[in-house]
Amino acid sequence: MGKKIKSLSRIEGLIYISPWLIGFLALQLYPFLASLYYSFTDYAMVGTPNWVGLENFITIFKKDREIWHSLKITLIYVAIAVPLKLAFALFIAMLLNLRVKGIGIFRTVYYLPSILGGSVAIAVLWRFLFSGNGTINTMLSWFGIKPVGWLSNPRIALFTLSLLAVWQFGSSMVVFLSALKNVPAELYESARVDGAGSVRCFWSVTIPLITPTILFNLVMQLVSAFQEFTGAFVITNGGPMKSTYLYILKVYDEAFKYYKMRYACALSWILFVIMITVTLVIFKSSNLWVFYNDGGGAR
Repeated sequence: MGKKIKSLSRIEGLIYISPWLIGFLALQLYPFLASLYYSFTDYAMVGTPNWVGLENFITIFKKDREIWHSLKITLIYVAIAVPLKLAFALFIAMLLNLRVKGIGIFRTVYYLPSILGGSVAIAVLWRFLFSGNGTINTMLSWFGIKPVGWLSNPRIALFTLSLLAVWQFGSSMVVFLSALKNVPAELYESARVDGAGSVRCFWSVTIPLITPTILFNLVMQLVSAFQEFTGAFVITNGGPMKSTYLYILKVYDEAFKYYKMRYACALSWILFVIMITVTLVIFKSSNLWVFYNDGGGAR
């Protein structure tokens, strides 16, 4: 009787998680494995794929110069967007950690950009704000400053695009806020007794104790930045002069513009390997700068 009850419980459990399970298998696992298979074929979205081995990867590394340009642009984007986003998120988290009246309302308001930030509508708004006759240049003209080609100048277009990622700081901010609340107040009191000021407390108490959270946010935001698409596609479409031609735009063009699905799959797996490598390097180096309450980590 007990075995029957356990069996029924397992069946009920599978029924309850079946929507997620079906979604995972059909929308995540299958595309993941299918893309790996297609990267070794001549699949072009129509017809039957034929096995060609490493031909797609050889073509990418030997003949496609555009991939190196898009990869360079992506690395620069990641190097700009991720540190700025984390620094800004931590700054806002520290402000929202203060004990002031109505702080709950402020926390909700500051989280809203994360809910809306990744949408096409916000990307269109961003393009309007930073266009030649947009709101930003209009405000600058009030102070006698000439219009800036935020999206038309190849030298600063990528930085302008990075600001959209920084504006979507809400998720990182919430995680930082949670970490800040777990820092023992006694440590700040002890530091102040020893003569430490606010800046010293920040670098010697706050930062070391939230390094695990910094590690988590760093990895999550790196993965997100490497896959950035909406902003680059809607705001600049890779321009001007392909100065914002991110890697994912290259993948998109190969798949849906040139109908080289095999090639796009191979490019996707190269990006996957790059992200895994960067993540492993970060985790490996974390022993040098991440501190844990149990005494592990940096030494």
